[in-house]
Amino acid sequence: QEGSLCAQHCLNNLLQGEYFSPVELSSIAHQLDEEERMRMAEGGVTSEDYRTFLQQPSGNMDDSGFFSIQVISNALKVWGLELILFNSPEYQRLRIDPINERSFICNYKEHWFTVRKLGKQWFNLNSLLTGPELISDTYLALFLAQLQQEGYSIFVVKGDLPDCEADQLLQMIRVQQMHRPKLIGEELAQLKEQRVHKTDLERVLEANDGSGMLDEDEEDLQRALTLSRQEIDMEDEEADLRRAIQLSMQGSSRNISQDIPQTSGTTLTSEELRKRREAYFEKQQQQQQQRQRQQRQVDPPGQISHPCEGPTTSSGALRSDPGDGMSEEDMLQAAVTMSLETVRNNLKTEGKK
Repeated sequence: QEGSLCAQHCLNNLLQGEYFSPVELSSIAHQLDEEERMRMAEGGVTSEDYRTFLQQPSGNMDDSGFFSIQVISNALKVWGLELILFNSPEYQRLRIDPINERSFICNYKEHWFTVRKLGKQWFNLNSLLTGPELISDTYLALFLAQLQQEGYSIFVVKGDLPDCEADQLLQMIRVQQMHRPKLIGEELAQLKEQRVHKTDLERVLEANDGSGMLDEDEEDLQRALTLSRQEIDMEDEEADLRRAIQLSMQGSSRNISQDIPQTSGTTLTSEELRKRREAYFEKQQQQQQQRQRQQRQVDPPGQISHPCEGPTTSSGALRSDPGDGMSEEDMLQAAVTMSLETVRNNLKTEGKK
């Protein structure tokens, strides 16, 4: 469909070729206008009817490309074809089955289209469709009746149509249509709607990507804050434990929960403090055992390490007289161990109380 030239497309689809142009149809329309003017002039060029006729626009064509049934009928006479109104009493008396005809021209308001038989099958050649629409023999009569109910005028084309390649090809094979064509405007609207949906989807995906990045940044910040709090809590706990050990070693009988400053901002009960100190002592003892195992692995073969020996420094500054068998560091470690045992016993006694 080009512009409003549906009459031109209707004729060319009927004849299956580019037989008529807008200029040729306009020439036929002008010829019809002149014939009508001459008939009106017979009543007198000075009559009111004649002057009114001259002031009115043409009834056979307009600037949009519309052409009247008279133009189409005159154009078909060139090919020896005649149009008969389908629902006229004269044609209805003939009782002809629509399947036995060759083609129809349909008109509603200013739109024209052709229904034609090609080979052994019927096709709706409406120029507003994206392609030919196959019509079965059983559906043809119902299709024409439906058009009449919608207000269409239907004309039967009488005469021999010119030969065409499509008719010859479809005489040998039959067409199977899997998908019916759509209206051109409907297809364009669907394509536009799909583009709009695609654009909206891309925007949503972009928005989700941005929020995802923000979520990841927030998660990283949250993890960093959590680790920072854990480190602060560990430092506060170690500080409390060191103070508790110092007080225990001094044999203080004061209330521990009152003597120990609380760096974490909370007041610890005696039971909680006791459990924390026990955990700290166990941790110290595990570290001491681990150092002893490492020392055994470092000693050369054949040398027996003393259970209380600590690791020897590279400078030997902490090593005392070799004949003593124990360094100052070993002695300090032994003293710490004894203190830890004493504090642990005191804690157990406090727990029983």
